[in-house]
Amino acid sequence: MPLRPESTQSDSRTRRAARPGLRALAVAVFATAAALGGGASSADSGAHPPIPDDLLRHERNTIEIFRNAADSVVFVTNERVEQGFRGFNATKIPQNSGSGVVWDAQGHVLTNFHVIQGGNAFAVTLKDGSTHSAKVVGWDPNKDLAVLRIEAAPERLSPVRRGSSKPLVVGQQVLAIGNPFGLDHTLTVGVISALGREIQSIAGTTIEDVIQTDASINPGNSGGPLLDSKGRMIGVNTQIVSRSGQSAGIGFAVPIDTIERIVPQLIRFGKVKRAGLGVRILPDVYARRFGVEGVILREVYPNSPAARAGLRSMSVDRRGTVAAYDLIVGIGEDEIRSFDDLYQALDGREPGERVELRFQRGRKQYRVELELQEID
Repeated sequence: MPLRPESTQSDSRTRRAARPGLRALAVAVFATAAALGGGASSADSGAHPPIPDDLLRHERNTIEIFRNAADSVVFVTNERVEQGFRGFNATKIPQNSGSGVVWDAQGHVLTNFHVIQGGNAFAVTLKDGSTHSAKVVGWDPNKDLAVLRIEAAPERLSPVRRGSSKPLVVGQQVLAIGNPFGLDHTLTVGVISALGREIQSIAGTTIEDVIQTDASINPGNSGGPLLDSKGRMIGVNTQIVSRSGQSAGIGFAVPIDTIERIVPQLIRFGKVKRAGLGVRILPDVYARRFGVEGVILREVYPNSPAARAGLRSMSVDRRGTVAAYDLIVGIGEDEIRSFDDLYQALDGREPGERVELRFQRGRKQYRVELELQEID
């Protein structure tokens, strides 16, 4: 899996918290624990030993959070099944695996997109040890989120409690639960190290307002929940910064407020309905080559919002040299200097919403109002 530079630490690398295929180890660990009476669901009142009376209050709180939240955390495996000649001798190739959370009582499971990427056969193992075939409901590479669905009896499902990322502050305690290196339901504890971070998604776009934590996040934690001290999910663990590929105390989680906006659309439509202008743009490298800041319009689609507002496609002369182009420099209060700026300015807006767009044609700048349309 390729590593990418992370802006928060110039000599480090950003890596998704995926993990090697150690499903057998996880199953063996769980089976052993179950045989000893320690692997049953917390729905069984006798599943956990009593908490010692002499522990500190914050220790008791941590234990109770883990016991209550662990039932919502699942193990996700991803395989690619390739059929042999005439459908015989199918080959199963492990692709990836990670963690996930039970989203609702209908069997929807939230995980990272990079956990399911490249596969066509998926399985979800619940806390009680039962494994269920899963179907992909939808995904959003731009936010590194995906939703699966399993057929399971409602009593087997424990939907995660969800909080909000708005009131979070740096320094408050957080907990991460996942399956690092195939070790079933592992708890790590830390604090929120920073808020408002930006990381690059698997699609190359920026995920904004990301939570940074020093709670240890290792390969296999991808898709697992980041919890507050009340046991509410405030984010989904998605990336780490590390030279070795293991936890170095810098992990990132997609905030729950972003997730709450994305997941209902994935469940309903299988994708995120995004608003756009109805244009095709040139890569940023061309704007830099021309010495301008903004987004150059390569093509304005007929009858699109941009076309109705008077924007034009790029024109070239007989020699193929660019003769003229429209340059988007602002939307609403946002300055547009690159494609990523344009993406962020439109992210979260709804089709049908009206916005003011500023663009430059030659030496003149124009302001137009247009109505955004739904785009693929």
